[in-house]
Amino acid sequence: MGKGGEQPVRDQVAGKKGLKPFKLNHMPTEELRKWAKAYGVDSEKNREELLFLMNGFADGIMDKNRPSNPPIAPPPFTLKDLKDAIPKHCFERHLSTSLGYLAVDLLKAFLLGYAATYISQASAYGLPQWARFVLWPMYWWAQGCTLMGVWVLSHECGHQSFSESEFANNLVGTIFHSALFVPYHPWRITHAKHHNNTGSCDNDEVFSPFTRSDWGQEMLRETPLANFWGIFVMFTVGWIPGYLVMNITGPRKYRGKNANHFSPTAVFFTKEEYWLVVQSVSMVYVALACLGYAIFVFGFSTVFAFYLVPYLIVNMFLVLLTFLQHTDVYMPHFRGAEWNWFRGAICTIDRSYGFFWDRATHHITDTHVCHHLFSKMPFYHAIEATAHIKRVMGPYYKHDPTPIPQAVYRAYHCCQFIEDTGDIEFYKNVK
Repeated sequence: MGKGGEQPVRDQVAGKKGLKPFKLNHMPTEELRKWAKAYGVDSEKNREELLFLMNGFADGIMDKNRPSNPPIAPPPFTLKDLKDAIPKHCFERHLSTSLGYLAVDLLKAFLLGYAATYISQASAYGLPQWARFVLWPMYWWAQGCTLMGVWVLSHECGHQSFSESEFANNLVGTIFHSALFVPYHPWRITHAKHHNNTGSCDNDEVFSPFTRSDWGQEMLRETPLANFWGIFVMFTVGWIPGYLVMNITGPRKYRGKNANHFSPTAVFFTKEEYWLVVQSVSMVYVALACLGYAIFVFGFSTVFAFYLVPYLIVNMFLVLLTFLQHTDVYMPHFRGAEWNWFRGAICTIDRSYGFFWDRATHHITDTHVCHHLFSKMPFYHAIEATAHIKRVMGPYYKHDPTPIPQAVYRAYHCCQFIEDTGDIEFYKNVK
């Protein structure tokens, strides 16, 4: 619950006792006290009070695949300790190396697209008629992964980790983010704010936690069907228009204000950034014009099959990886004096999505802790650097081996809100 967050709940205990069995009622008291400590709840309370206070965490606690909570106490190491543990060459950025990775991704995208031209003619090559119903989804998934790799390299440009040249970084980032209909500079600006405020209850830019008062009495969310529907909506429209246009998962301070990444007068842009936004949005319009021309020449169904479906898969991946990098039952958020940049940066989760996906997306998911600590470090050194920082961070480093589908459901189902008060907060659900 964290400092300052217990009193509102404590006042409710007397009225709530005995209404229904608590989910952790089967748990021995000593084990219950250990979990209470892990969540910042006063472990000296009596058993009935603990059962009530811990009930919102119960579904996450009972998940056998979850890792342990990171320690609540501030870390005993510093950013300098972590940087000193990493070989100096890991911080070197090389334009030629980054361009090489980009060229490989573009070659893969071309070859996949060329191979896909034969799918509709599968029967002419001795394959059964139904083969195309298998081959098209295989192409969409592979091309989506490949284009996600291109998106990640553009993301590197936004962090200036693609090369030492700001001009080269912004040029490459603008071209390839625009090709995926992302306004480069607006995204770069707000993404930097996310990195500057990670783990803050009030100021994080993306998947900012709802509070109990925000949540109200949304009991419909309790049903599995509602959970699956919510996940589907999040993955299909969560990136655009959900985030880029409507900023649905942004912080409370933007509510009721213009928070559209395509608007140069949006609340998160300064007057000095106005023309950068205009420039980026103009490039997206150029990309949309190219898309329209392709549809005119090749037809909508062709463009849809070859480009738009993989594009939608990229959007799904963006929401998936961002959601799971910062959201789970064991990951705290901070307010007030408990939050600082370093503490927020280490409250990030590494996950592996498998050999192919990790490499196709340039290890954006299994080295994300390192990325938040050293965002100018090029991705091709992050695996090596992660091995070194893990030794220094100890239990503060979090790698979650939970299978991805299960992790998505757990995070969506269990991470519904945090309390309105309290300086160290963990997600709860309504149950």
